[in-house]
Amino acid sequence: MLEVYIDGSTTGNPGPSGIGVFIKGEGHHVKVSEFIGEYSNHTTEFIALQRGLEEAKKLSPSLVSARTDSQIVCAAVEKRYAKNPEFAAILEKILAIIDSFDLFFIKWIPDEQNKAAHALAREAVLKQLPKK
Repeated sequence: MLEVYIDGSTTGNPGPSGIGVFIKGEGHHVKVSEFIGEYSNHTTEFIALQRGLEEAKKLSPSLVSARTDSQIVCAAVEKRYAKNPEFAAILEKILAIIDSFDLFFIKWIPDEQNKAAHALAREAVLKQLPKK
C-alpha cells in the first residue's frame, strides 16, 4: 500500500502557492515540493492531490491511501462532486486517476499528522518569496 500525504500552502488567499507531496510504502519514499503560481488555499489543496496521485500512479501500486488535512478535498473526492467549477475541473482529473487504481481510499487527518507534506508545501512557497 502507498500512503500519499498531500498539502497546499499559500501566502495570501489567493497568493503565491506551493504543494507538498510525501509518498511512502512499498519501498518508496517520494517527496515533491513545487511552486505552482497564485491560487486560493482550497484550489492549492486540490492541485496537491492531483499531483500526488500522478506520482503514485508512476509507482504502479495496487492500493493507494491518500491523506489530507483538507476537509473540502476529502468530501469532494468521497462524494465525487465539487460545486465550485474550478474545483470540479481538477476533481475530474483526480477521479480519472483514482479510477485507474485497484483500490483507493482517502482520509482526513489533523494538521499534526501531515507535517511532512506541509513542510514541503511551505518550502515551495518560501523559495519563491523575495528575500528580506
